Amino acid sequence: MKLKSYNHTITACTLGYVVQAIVNNFITLLFVYFANNYSITLSQIATLSAFNFFIQLCMDMAAPYMTKVLGCRGMAILAHFMASIGLILMTILPEHIKPSIAFLISSCTYAVGGGVIEVMVSPMVESCPTPENKKASIMSMLHSFYSWGQLGVIILSSLFFLFFGIGNWKVMAYLWAIIPLVNGFYFMFVPIVPPISPEKGMSLKELFSSSSFRLFMVFMICAGMCELSMAQWASAYAEKTLGLPKAIGDLALPCFFALLMGVSRVVNSRYSEKLSGKKYMLLCGGLCFIAYTLVAISPNPVVGMIGCGLCGFSVGIMWPGTYSIASKALPQGGLLMFSLLALGGDIGCSFGPAMVGYISNTFNNNLHIGMITGIAASLILIIAVLKSIKEE
Repeated sequence: MKLKSYNHTITACTLGYVVQAIVNNFITLLFVYFANNYSITLSQIATLSAFNFFIQLCMDMAAPYMTKVLGCRGMAILAHFMASIGLILMTILPEHIKPSIAFLISSCTYAVGGGVIEVMVSPMVESCPTPENKKASIMSMLHSFYSWGQLGVIILSSLFFLFFGIGNWKVMAYLWAIIPLVNGFYFMFVPIVPPISPEKGMSLKELFSSSSFRLFMVFMICAGMCELSMAQWASAYAEKTLGLPKAIGDLALPCFFALLMGVSRVVNSRYSEKLSGKKYMLLCGGLCFIAYTLVAISPNPVVGMIGCGLCGFSVGIMWPGTYSIASKALPQGGLLMFSLLALGGDIGCSFGPAMVGYISNTFNNNLHIGMITGIAASLILIIAVLKSIKEE
């Protein structure tokens, strides 16, 4: 049975971002538990996160060419099944092989799913026959569900651990694994308009010959740095720098960040028709600069939390906004363009948090100084957007 309405396609893609939020955030809630109960060192835990993003970077590069063989539908189904299998393997493998290796295998498995989802769902939605003036709105709403998914994973998982004990984490992993499994089957039936393939769209050389595309890559790298530099370090910042209790820090700042990021994307989806994409991006870059400045200089917990929330609001539009701006400026960019933009974003996601940690460690674990990373990234974004506006 084939579904006819493209609303089903948009819904399936929306759930795809919820799946990506699950695979990126669920395991982070278990890092301390794994360290205490499976004799895994903090450096091995850091390796899990590094490999997660490394595999996603590899999928960003491979996805356009894998699509030639599997097609868009096949890639979407593969991504969701890999995400589900990875979550299930996480509960099974540690009982049979060395836990550090087991978690690495499961992490790499669901990272394949997360990487393919990032590359595929945005161009699939962009290709749906929706009114041209609604595409930016739909794109922002689509990406907002990563934020809502992140918020849901943190809150629901924490409540489950509170009432049933973190020792029952495997049950929660199975419950989360149901969502990508069901959505994978959903993708079997939704209508899909294939995005422009690498053979028909702009070539790699043509894309990098375009000054506009090179600036869009800078947008994405800065967007990833601005978002993940805060998202990955929010809990540690709350506990070590603001002096908040660990239980509050683990929930309050990450949830506040995710909530404001989701709100930003919903606001943009409602008013995108009246806003200039690049000017709004410029505004968000300025807000991000202010947010990281507050976080970097203020020891006051209230001001720090305001800065964290403002950061979430400011970064919300950067990723989907760049996709929308790029698809309008380079309509023949196709799947290869989206793949390269996702690659740029993931490079920023890897580089930003690493720089925060490195700089903080250099200055005696001072996270205030480490947050200069976000200040620098937002400044570079502002300069790139101004240059892009000047070239119009």
